[in-house]
Amino acid sequence: MATRIVSKAKQLPILQGIYPYKRAWLSGDVLAGLTLAAVAIPECMGYAKIAGMPIVAGLYTLLLPVFVFAVLGSSRHMVVGADSATAAIMFAGLGTLGITGLEPGSSKWVALAGALALMTGLALLLARILGLGFLADFLSRTVLVGFLTGVGIQVAIGQLPDMFGGVRAPATSTAEKVTEWVTELPHTNLPTLVVALGVLGIMVLLNRYAPKVPGALVALVAAMVVSAIFDPAYYDVAVVGSVWGGFPNLAFPEASWTDGEQLLGIASSIFLVVLTQSAATSRSFAIKYRERLNENVDLLGLGVANLAAGLSSTFVVNGSPTKTAVVDTAGSHSQVAQMVTAAVALLTVMFATGPLAYLPSAALAAIVFWVCIGLVDIRGLRNIYQTRRTEFGTAILTALTVIFVGVEQGIIVAIILSLLDHVRRSYTAANFVLVRDEQGDWRYREPIPGTVSEPRLVVYRLGNELYYANVARFQDEVLGLVNGADPPLKWLVIDAGAVNDVDYSAGQALGDLDTLLQAKGITLALVDLNPNAREQIGRYGSLKGEPQDRYFDTLGKAVRAFRRESPIKEAKNG
Repeated sequence: MATRIVSKAKQLPILQGIYPYKRAWLSGDVLAGLTLAAVAIPECMGYAKIAGMPIVAGLYTLLLPVFVFAVLGSSRHMVVGADSATAAIMFAGLGTLGITGLEPGSSKWVALAGALALMTGLALLLARILGLGFLADFLSRTVLVGFLTGVGIQVAIGQLPDMFGGVRAPATSTAEKVTEWVTELPHTNLPTLVVALGVLGIMVLLNRYAPKVPGALVALVAAMVVSAIFDPAYYDVAVVGSVWGGFPNLAFPEASWTDGEQLLGIASSIFLVVLTQSAATSRSFAIKYRERLNENVDLLGLGVANLAAGLSSTFVVNGSPTKTAVVDTAGSHSQVAQMVTAAVALLTVMFATGPLAYLPSAALAAIVFWVCIGLVDIRGLRNIYQTRRTEFGTAILTALTVIFVGVEQGIIVAIILSLLDHVRRSYTAANFVLVRDEQGDWRYREPIPGTVSEPRLVVYRLGNELYYANVARFQDEVLGLVNGADPPLKWLVIDAGAVNDVDYSAGQALGDLDTLLQAKGITLALVDLNPNAREQIGRYGSLKGEPQDRYFDTLGKAVRAFRRESPIKEAKNG
C-alpha cells in the first residue's frame, strides 16, 4: 500500500512535502508536531480574536487547511494556518463595509469570513493556472518589513482595552484608540491588568530563560487555572465564556453575490499578502535545506487550503514564517509534523474546549499583544536604516500608512512603493564609460562629457534594460559624450549585455540616435546583445544601412574592428 502511494505521489503533484520519506524521521516529526501544536493552538486562538471570529475558528485553521496543504503542497517545511496580517486585513476590511448586523463574532461576520477564504482560494488557483507566481516578487522585503511592523503595532494597540479592563476604546482609527485609552486609564480594572501582566511576564521569562518551552501555552493554562480557582466575576474580570467545540460544520458560507462584490477589494489585499508571505517563507527554508521547490504546486496547495477553510467555518490561512520556524527548530523533516499538529488540534476541538470557558479575556489579549510585538521588526528596520536610507523611508511610510490609515491602504501603498522603487532602480541604473587603465584593464568611469575609452572611441555600458522611462537619460548621456569628445569620435560602442528587451519607444530613440551619429560620421555598434533584443531592433528598423556589421559578440571584437577602420595613430594596438 505504501509503495502504491509513493508511486502515485511521483506521478501526481501530491505528497511532495512528505515523500521521499525516511522511517528514522518519524519520531522527530512527531515531537516537532507536538511542539508546534503547543505554540500554534494559543496563537491561532489569538488570531481568531484579531479577526473578530469565535475562538474555536482559530483552532479550525489547524485542521483541514493544514491537512490539505500537507497533501497538495510542495514545501516540506512551511506551516499553513491563521496569520496576524491576514486576520488584521480581514477585520479592518469587514469593519468598514457598514452592513446591517455585521458585528465581530456574529453569524454574518463568520459567513463573510468564509466567503473571503473561498475568494482568496479561487484567486490563488487562478494565479496557479495563469502562472502568476511571479507577482510575489513585486513586494520587496523592505515594504514587507514595514507592512508587518505596522500591522503589529496597530493590532497590539487594539488589545490594550481588554488588557486594562474597564477601558473601552470604541473608536476606529489608531490615533483615536490611543487617545480614548489614555483618557480612560483612571477606570482601569487592576485585577484584569494583573492577569494581563502575569501572562506577559510568564511569556517573557520563558522566552528568555527557557526558549524551547511554549510560553504562550504555559501562560494560557496558568490563567485558566487561576480563573477556575478564583471567581473572576467577583473581581470584574471578563472571561471568554463557553466555547462551542466539535468538528467544524462543512458547508458553503451564507453570503450573496452582492456580498462578494463588496468583499472583492479585501480579498485582493489578502491574496497579495498570502502570495508574497507564503512564497518568502517556503523559499527561505528550501534554500536553507537545498531542496527543490515548486511554487506553482504551493499555489495549488494554498488555494485548496483556503477553499477548505471557507467550507469549514473558519477564515483565511497563510504560510506562517513564525510557525514554520518553530516546527523547523523542533526538528521536523516533512509535512508529517504538521499532520501531527492537525491531529492534536482535532483532539482539542473535540474533547478539550470546556476549560477554555475559564480563560480571561485579558490573558488572550496579552497573548495577541505578545505575538504582535514580535511582528515589529526593530532589527530589520535598523539594518535597512544602516544600509539603505531611501528604503528605510519606504518601510516607515508603509508602516505609518498601516497604523494611521488602515491595513488595506497599507498593502496598496506597499505595492505602489515596490513598483515605484523598481521603476526608479531601472531608470537610475548606473551607466558607465569603459576606460583602459595603465595595465590595459577596463575600468568604469562616470559618463560625463569629455570621457573617452581611447581617442575617437567611447565604450558606453548600459546598466539596465532600455525602455521608455530611461531612453531620454540614455540619449542625453550619449550625446554629452559625443559632443564633449576631443578629438571627435569615430565609433560609439554600446555594451548592451544588460538589455534583454527593447520596447517601441527605446527602439525609436535608438534609431534617432543612429541617424544623428551617422550624420556626424560616427559608427554606432552594439556588443553582447540578447538575441531577442536584437530581433526587436531589427523589426523596428533602428539601425540603418548594414546593421549586421555593427553587432559584436564581445567587446574585444568591437574594439579591434574600430582600430582596423580608424586611421588615427593614437589608437593603441590591442
